[in-house]
Amino acid sequence: MKTRTLGCSGPEVSAVGLGCMGMAAFYGQASDEAQATAVIHRALDLGVTFLDTAEMYGPHTNELQVGKALADRRDRAFVATKFGIGYNADRTALKVDGSPANVRRAIEGSLQRLGMDHVDLYYLHRVDPDTPIEETVGAMGELVKEGKVRFLGLSEAAPATIRKAHATHPITALQTEYSLWSREPEDEILATVEELGIGFVPYSPLGRGFLSGDIKSIDDLAADDFRRSNPRFMGENFQKNLDLVDAVGAIAADKGVTPAQLALAWVLAQGEHLVPIPGTRRIRTLEDNAAAADIVLSAEDLSRIEAVFPKGAASGDRYAPAGRSALNR
Repeated sequence: MKTRTLGCSGPEVSAVGLGCMGMAAFYGQASDEAQATAVIHRALDLGVTFLDTAEMYGPHTNELQVGKALADRRDRAFVATKFGIGYNADRTALKVDGSPANVRRAIEGSLQRLGMDHVDLYYLHRVDPDTPIEETVGAMGELVKEGKVRFLGLSEAAPATIRKAHATHPITALQTEYSLWSREPEDEILATVEELGIGFVPYSPLGRGFLSGDIKSIDDLAADDFRRSNPRFMGENFQKNLDLVDAVGAIAADKGVTPAQLALAWVLAQGEHLVPIPGTRRIRTLEDNAAAADIVLSAEDLSRIEAVFPKGAASGDRYAPAGRSALNR
């Protein structure tokens, strides 16, 4: 597995990471402990060292899965987790809390569930509009001094927020959705993090699985899969987006790779400071995704992809209203 450096002076991690969310939440029935452990162990064997989880995933259960899987091999993994967002009591709305008190509460819970004395990268999952970012990041910085956290990150933060945060304490990584069908970071975000020497971690680099080409019908998703309420999977948007994926699939076939591998290779080609974290609960998919790190796209390849899947081509918003309300703009 090739490696990349998060930021100008950050840690070295695998060029392709592993998003662990789907093992515990949002995509139908959760993986059992054995299945989650098998995938994580195989990831490590492949050289995939960068594992991503969060307090919200489950909630809490994904951190438990990751912690148990790494109990006897902690030194082989670079572990990132996130705090600061969750559901209200009846799960009808999201709530964001970036207060210093919640920074302290959250890290203690994450460390306990993970069974670790520190996490390698600690993200603010969503920016709290009611707490100045300097206060949140200042409190996160105290965790670095205490040795409970090695590096700090933000998720879905706007350029002005990133600058304020980075001035308070060095930010090592920004995690934001980025893929062929979610290219908003190209407007300002990518230039901002490159200027500041911050690594960029695209989540959902396969469009929540859609870009893999494996989802042909809404009926391919479990009844409780949250993607059924995602605008890009609904109504006429589904077919329009499927047509785009089919066009990319034809290019992938010409190169002898899978659509997912082509989509990941496209993300990797956008800059050496990008480290995508595709998620899966299947070993075969994990192996295919990891192999994308070795795929080189020529200028002609990139032009062909751009021609059939240009920026803004995806139909529908990337989040339903509840999810959009938690984004920092």
